Amino acid sequence: MLPALHHPHAVSRLRTQRLERSAKPFLARGGPRGERCAGCRLVPSHCVCDLRVCMLTHAGVCLLMADIEPLKPSNTGWLIADTVVDTFAFGWARTEVDPALLALLADPQWQPYVVFPGEYAAPERVVTQLLECNEAAPFPAGPPQGLTKCGEAKLAPSGGSDPRSGAAWGRPLFVLLDATWPEARKMFRKSPYLDRFPVLSLQPDHLSRYQLRRSRRGDHFCTSEVASLCLELAGDTLASQVLDTYLDVFTHHYQQAKHQLPPDLNSDAHVWLRAQRM
Repeated sequence: MLPALHHPHAVSRLRTQRLERSAKPFLARGGPRGERCAGCRLVPSHCVCDLRVCMLTHAGVCLLMADIEPLKPSNTGWLIADTVVDTFAFGWARTEVDPALLALLADPQWQPYVVFPGEYAAPERVVTQLLECNEAAPFPAGPPQGLTKCGEAKLAPSGGSDPRSGAAWGRPLFVLLDATWPEARKMFRKSPYLDRFPVLSLQPDHLSRYQLRRSRRGDHFCTSEVASLCLELAGDTLASQVLDTYLDVFTHHYQQAKHQLPPDLNSDAHVWLRAQRM
């Protein structure tokens, strides 16, 4: 892990770009009112920036964000970028694709996985585990763009504690569609540049704990929870635990601020996160 990084991360930069295009100020519905911390989007009295833990991970996360998601104070993609150093964020549009996104997906150091329920994808694309070296890629037209073949991977220099070393398939890059559920389904259908990659269908054994937005289904997870499940699958267990705990703390501070109550700074989650920063 690393000390907390204070420069704007990918989601913060995307938020700034989106605000620059806005014709009028964005007014968030619900949540605390008034001045917000630029680092965590909470009111200053409930700021969680001092609890942020930045992690070096084997896997990376690529967020494809619906138009106003970066502006929402309750967006949890921000928490992923706070925690996982190799987080990338791009705005999604049906009619155009950011060239930097295509370059990232084509980078041979990465093996992209589109994380989405398998019931919405062709069966031959669906995987429930990460690809192993002796497995054939689940594509009738050959390996997808960006897929590193066995024996051709270039191993990154090993730094001992740095988990970001190469692998035969390339490092996992989890592509998450950060949007409301109807928006996410539309993004999945209308992003043909993702059709060449496997669809990772997660099979969690628990229900979502997310409380900041309502969902009609208990098996829908927020973006941060999905990223945590992916990190666990990739072997980044500590990063997964940090992200889960950070979501709990963020949720607590957000709700306490909304009801004008002080946060419990001595809860088990707070104490554990502070210990990870040492």
